[in-house]
Amino acid sequence: MKLAIAALVTGSAAAFAPQSANRANTALNVEFNVESQALPGKLGPATLDGSLAGDAGFDPVGFSTAPFAKFFDSESDDSMTDIQWLREAELAHGRIAQLAVLGFIVPPFFGTFPGNEWTGVDAFSYTNPLEAIDHVPGFAIFQILVFMSWVELNRVQLIAEQGSSRVPGDIKLGTADGWNPFNLDYSPEELRVKQTQEIKHCRLAMLGAFGLFCQAANSGKDIAEQIGSAFTSPEYYAKAGYFLPEGI
Repeated sequence: MKLAIAALVTGSAAAFAPQSANRANTALNVEFNVESQALPGKLGPATLDGSLAGDAGFDPVGFSTAPFAKFFDSESDDSMTDIQWLREAELAHGRIAQLAVLGFIVPPFFGTFPGNEWTGVDAFSYTNPLEAIDHVPGFAIFQILVFMSWVELNRVQLIAEQGSSRVPGDIKLGTADGWNPFNLDYSPEELRVKQTQEIKHCRLAMLGAFGLFCQAANSGKDIAEQIGSAFTSPEYYAKAGYFLPEGI
């Protein structure tokens, strides 16, 4: 009995012992030793040192320390770092997610393209994207795939050309040596702000696209129908006055 009590007391005391500043994850062998801005009072890995725009030290699992670069360019020293490869992927996914969010919102609120005899009169009239994908012509899907492949091939070529000097996500839009129809000319400080804004939008869009997809799959309705039904008062709400005192 005395041994059992002593063991319980020791375990309780250990629970209140201060946590070590450095802790390692056995799966990724990660040391968390940098204060995280995203999680006050918590530590993050040293790879998140704030060098990238939008970096707030949020990596509770330690993915940013994994050797991603060796999977893409293991034979060259002139390559992006592991964290730059992660940011490249985050921006690519986030940009696609922003387009996906627009794809959910624009058709039900602003209308769709008219069809014809070849495509089908109603081919483009489905405002729920999950339903529309089954009705648009296969050639339209082919055009989308070809365009996406062209964009990706150009991005991969830029990665190979720029190497370690590459700014993650750069696709030569809005730059002096790229396509810049609005003659944008940001200072380094202004560019940093724009990069932070973009990565925030990307992260929000990835969450938003996932939520829109799940809701459309669950309800079978487009977003306009979902919002419309959300503001409809249920029948029992209209009858609630019968059970309340007069004047309430």
